Amino acid sequence: MASPSESRSLLPSEFGNSTPSAYGASLNPNDNPEFTSRNVLERNVLRKLDFRTAYLVLIYILNQMDRHNAAAARLRGFEEDLGMEGTQFNTLISSLYIGYLFTQAPSNMILTRITKPSLYLSSCMSLWGLLTTLIGVYYQALSLRFLVGFLEATFYPGALYLLSRWYKREELGYRTAFFMVAVGFSNAFGSLFAFGILATMEGFLGYAAWRWLFFVEGYLTVFVGICGMFILPDFPSSPARWLTSAELSLARKRMEEDLRGYGPAEPNSSGGFSDLLSIITDWSAWLIATASACCCASLSFNQFFPTLVATMGYSPTISLLLCAPPCFVSIITAIIVARHSDATRERFGHMVFALLMLITGYIVAMSTMNITIRYLSLFFMAQSQVSGAVLLTWISNTFAHSSSKRAVAIGSINSIAMLGSVLSSYIWVSSRGPTYNNSCRICVALASIAIILCWVFKRHLERLNEATEAEERELRLPKGYRYIL
Repeated sequence: MASPSESRSLLPSEFGNSTPSAYGASLNPNDNPEFTSRNVLERNVLRKLDFRTAYLVLIYILNQMDRHNAAAARLRGFEEDLGMEGTQFNTLISSLYIGYLFTQAPSNMILTRITKPSLYLSSCMSLWGLLTTLIGVYYQALSLRFLVGFLEATFYPGALYLLSRWYKREELGYRTAFFMVAVGFSNAFGSLFAFGILATMEGFLGYAAWRWLFFVEGYLTVFVGICGMFILPDFPSSPARWLTSAELSLARKRMEEDLRGYGPAEPNSSGGFSDLLSIITDWSAWLIATASACCCASLSFNQFFPTLVATMGYSPTISLLLCAPPCFVSIITAIIVARHSDATRERFGHMVFALLMLITGYIVAMSTMNITIRYLSLFFMAQSQVSGAVLLTWISNTFAHSSSKRAVAIGSINSIAMLGSVLSSYIWVSSRGPTYNNSCRICVALASIAIILCWVFKRHLERLNEATEAEERELRLPKGYRYIL
């Protein structure tokens, strides 16, 4: 692993003590020419890479909009037109995530064996956009959303794995957080977008407004997916025309340095059954996966945000407009929390902070039906979205023995986490409205369990770090790899 001084020099400039400059190039006049040259080259690599990977955020915005468009359509006759009764709408919501359970781990295993993740991820996006469009045409919404889930499942773990192949551990949290920014932006922009369609396109060309919502969002997803084939980066091991040979060489070297000191753990692993078996037999993977499932379920308010806003008594169009402000604020919170998490190389405390915001929001919501206070509770809830990004970054940081094992770990753990999303749809059944107090209590319990399990996971990593440190002292070895806590 790089020496402490070298590691600090590679941190984003605002985290270091040297003269600040963009993308981690701390240009000190006392630096030797070779070191300064690397700083400049690294700054160019990160700038170009950030431009490319920013497209992942756009994809995830549309991914979130496609996930939650049914909740918006529900306000304008979606349930009535399809003849849904009882918990059938909740079943429709959960059906999307069943596909996630079966696809995420195999998809990431496929990613380790291909050289064009840009083509793979973009093609899956275009296909799920096409299926989303068909929901507006046919009445088989349940089966179509089930198939959409199979295709959407390839993106999130695949994007996280792609980022982990390019960014060092202390750079990854901030970039991953932009996915949570995408969640906030999609909730805010998606609500405004849905408001515009649902308010103006009722009966246009003989179709209900909620159908146009699926038409427009589906076509937009297909278009962005096709463009992604030419914009998204592939792995550092593949040729990259957008980088010079020196920049590509440095990009590969950076990732080798990031894992230095980890030891000879599975350097030639192929991402097959051995990696999957390694994760399945690792009790800590099951622990953090269970915590992730509880965290995911506790954040389930996000799937029913328009419904929760509507409990304040406003019309469907006003309810959609009121969804935007809490989500915009959550964007700022996500950036600040993730930035500080990377700066301090700490995950647990930042995740707990976000989940405490969530618990506060639920408690406030349970305390009253006063419109002002209840709306305030939604602001608290929305700020918690970053907890998922911090937790997933922590998982990626921890299971970094080899790129293939990391891919399998991200896919497998995220698949288990999706169990929380499948079950969470039944937490917010309409019979518990308009207060949804019992729903809030369940989510408070789930968030608390997630915090406890993550604390146990943190203590496990602390003991591993302590054992490594004791071995280094005994054998007089240089400081090596340490798990991020």
